[in-house]
Amino acid sequence: MNKQLVNNQSLGEEIFNSVTHGIGAILSVVGCIALIIYANIYGGTKDIVGASLYGASLIILYLNSTMYHALAHNKAKRVFQVLDHCSIFILICGTYIPIALSLIGGAKGWTLFGVITTMTVIGIILNAVDMHRWKKMSVVLYLIMGWAIIFDIKTVIDLTPGKGMYFLTLGGVSYTIGVIFYKMKNVKYMHPVWHLFVLGGSILHYFYILLYVLKK
Repeated sequence: MNKQLVNNQSLGEEIFNSVTHGIGAILSVVGCIALIIYANIYGGTKDIVGASLYGASLIILYLNSTMYHALAHNKAKRVFQVLDHCSIFILICGTYIPIALSLIGGAKGWTLFGVITTMTVIGIILNAVDMHRWKKMSVVLYLIMGWAIIFDIKTVIDLTPGKGMYFLTLGGVSYTIGVIFYKMKNVKYMHPVWHLFVLGGSILHYFYILLYVLKK
């Protein structure tokens, strides 16, 4: 049996990848339920919709990632590879939705929502058409979208109570540092390390949204 897969990761690496994001998928389901409960208690319809979409984006990313890394080298694996990359755009967009609509709100919030959604659609189309051709462009889009919040950072700081900015900032830093390991494709076990940084960023942003956006 050939232990080397199409993405040049060993069987051991793929097991690590599957387990880390499999845990993320389970946590996402539980977390989504908590988000909806919090939104029902502390917010209105807009908050419930935002919380639901954000929770769904977490589930989509971690489930697709787990499936991609868990499958053997076949056509289904290639399909989930594309879905995995598209899911990153979906999670970034999903994370912005409660921030844009529940925290910022108004014209600024809807503008941010529109810009991020447009970039998400572009990213998904590029990956669906030719994921490998647009791989570098996708990474650039990930980073631009992830840090687009800085263009209205004063509003976010003013509206975020307590120490919430620590969660938001450190979450972004975790994702960004993870990209460094993601790019180190020729070094064994760097992709699983990237997965850990993604999981860390998701956890930090999750608690930012749960405790400082929905429960504001």
